[in-house]
Amino acid sequence: VIYDRNLEQLTLNHLSFDLYYKKEKEINERFLESLSQILGIEKENLKRKIESQEGKEVLLVKNLDFEKVLIFLGQKERFPQIVLKENLIREYKDNETFSHLLGYLGKVSSEELEKEPKYYNLDDLVGRAGIEKYYEKTLRKIPGEILVEKDAKGRKISAKIIREPQAGKSLVLYLDAKLQRKIKEEMEKKIREIGAFGGSAIAVDPQTGGVLSLLSFPSFDNNVFSLGKETEIEKLLKDEKTPLLNRAISGQFLLGSTVKPLIALAALQEGIISPTKKINCQGKIEIPHRYNPEIVYTFRDWTIHGLTDIRKAIAESCNVFFYTIGGGYKDQKGLGPTKIKEYLEKFGLGKLVDTDFPIPSFAKGLIGSPEWKKEKLGENWWDGDTYNLSIGQGYVLATPLQVAQAFLPIANGGKFLKLKFVWKVLDQNGNLIEESKPEEWRENFIDPENLKIVREGMRMAVTGKGAPKASAKSLSLLPVAVAAKTGTAQISKKDCKDCYTVWIVAFAPYENPEILLVLTIDGVKDISTAITIPVAREILNWYFTQR
Repeated sequence: VIYDRNLEQLTLNHLSFDLYYKKEKEINERFLESLSQILGIEKENLKRKIESQEGKEVLLVKNLDFEKVLIFLGQKERFPQIVLKENLIREYKDNETFSHLLGYLGKVSSEELEKEPKYYNLDDLVGRAGIEKYYEKTLRKIPGEILVEKDAKGRKISAKIIREPQAGKSLVLYLDAKLQRKIKEEMEKKIREIGAFGGSAIAVDPQTGGVLSLLSFPSFDNNVFSLGKETEIEKLLKDEKTPLLNRAISGQFLLGSTVKPLIALAALQEGIISPTKKINCQGKIEIPHRYNPEIVYTFRDWTIHGLTDIRKAIAESCNVFFYTIGGGYKDQKGLGPTKIKEYLEKFGLGKLVDTDFPIPSFAKGLIGSPEWKKEKLGENWWDGDTYNLSIGQGYVLATPLQVAQAFLPIANGGKFLKLKFVWKVLDQNGNLIEESKPEEWRENFIDPENLKIVREGMRMAVTGKGAPKASAKSLSLLPVAVAAKTGTAQISKKDCKDCYTVWIVAFAPYENPEILLVLTIDGVKDISTAITIPVAREILNWYFTQR
């Protein structure tokens, strides 16, 4: 079974019965009529099921109602062609709350049966998504194997045990189930309130890399798969809202201003700008066309910030400052697209996250470059592309999981920890077999002083000290010190031409963080009021006062 970190059981295994029909040369119509009446299935439908399946025994009904099981058990002579087979059904607690994290089971494929016939039977269900998929071999029981020797007439001579049956192991996740429920409550409330498309949420322990929570919206009931509810499964597959898509690990979104702390670290590491230098941010920069100076391109900010150093630029999310250190402006040198790409990749963007969870091969995100644009679009890279890249617009996409991984070293003081979902593995008696330890996926390359500066900028975003237009001041009301960075990226979708993806990344307590929170809401139509900040505030307030 699967538990959360506090040993709350999240999965249950129930005994169930599946009804099989032993094929005959000809189908007995009277028998079929009786079967139809008991099962409540039209006779023609039963006939089609029998004829459409190969083999001597064909499955007619999965998870047969217990009352009907008793009827068949009590009338075996009347239904000699009926076989009832015991089966364990996986039940998921709180269905939609944990579905994207735990995943679900599906029928074993012919390829899997052929590859590992000793471990799987024709009727087995195997992990198809989430923890169930990644830890399929750990959770699954291993059947025993007996070698039987027979004589020429088929009589048993001897039997030898080749392999004893082994019970499946249990998993204890880093997950905090109560936190998961709270995040679900607050995120769903906000998504409904503003009519957004969906969203995602990830919470991580910055000291271990353990994933405390992972959610994707809209969600789905994973019990329909283990119960084999074909009609409901079909609805999920055809749903335009794509509830089966795990947006937390597979959704690739424009980063918006969420990228700015990473750009700031790159500029500081490269010595592009000193932490005390101030840039006069007057709401825009103007760039003349390289061949026709009469054409002027304007890159705007969301407000006028005045003289701004790097801490204030992070706190107030000053576009002009990041245009300047990213692409260069007047006498200030910029990083340029090659260095920006190099540093973002150092933080794990643009590549698959290495973790104990199934990550689809397409979930790499995107970091544009002159070479990429030429190859993919057949176009040249312009200064405007670099300016957009510097503020998380244009050719830059990331998954929420990638963002969580990238911000871990900022939260914890420079440790690039691997994200981990499973904390402990237990045997059938609850004894510890294996325990996960914090593990770094790369060496730290950030100077501690530069890290301190960026952390101070994210803290100023909450306190507003020295940054009157700070982006997350309402988080200052919380009982613990919080650091944060918000982000908003404009997107254009088929049914929403002017929509936004809204982010917040926050960690607390500031000095020794216990939680890193990454929230994303997608398809927001109106950003005149705060979107993710009040959600983060409710979650963090609960986390530090009521859990």
